[in-house]
Amino acid sequence: MITRRDIAIAALSVTATFGLASIAAPDSKVMGSAAIEWADVPVQQEEVRAVRQFMRAPTATLEELELHVTTLPAGATSHAPHKHPNEELVIIKEGTVEVLVNGQMKRVGPGSVVFNGSNEMHSLRNIGDGPATYHVINWTTAATPRN
Repeated sequence: MITRRDIAIAALSVTATFGLASIAAPDSKVMGSAAIEWADVPVQQEEVRAVRQFMRAPTATLEELELHVTTLPAGATSHAPHKHPNEELVIIKEGTVEVLVNGQMKRVGPGSVVFNGSNEMHSLRNIGDGPATYHVINWTTAATPRN
């Protein structure tokens, strides 16, 4: 026989389950899986570079995931050496660039990957004869320093 106590415990369990599910449910702003066509991303012309901003949003495991693709003309520098708390990957699609890594300038070309660590000085300059295009992937987590 089911008692009032059994019903109360069942009701409490259901309420707690739905309450936890709503807390754990992803926020509508959290980015899910996506396939983004190159041609669908508008090009923003900045001072010396053209940028396609593919994404910048929180994900299920990251406070923010940001991906943009930059094209620099020959001889151009993206920006002065700088550092930031988030880490980033730079993947060279085309061209030859010079990057500041661990205090040294390194020459890299298509297919190369550069990792810029948290709060480490870095820069990128197109040293080739034609345009250089590269993907930049940044992320922020709960462990990212807040400075």
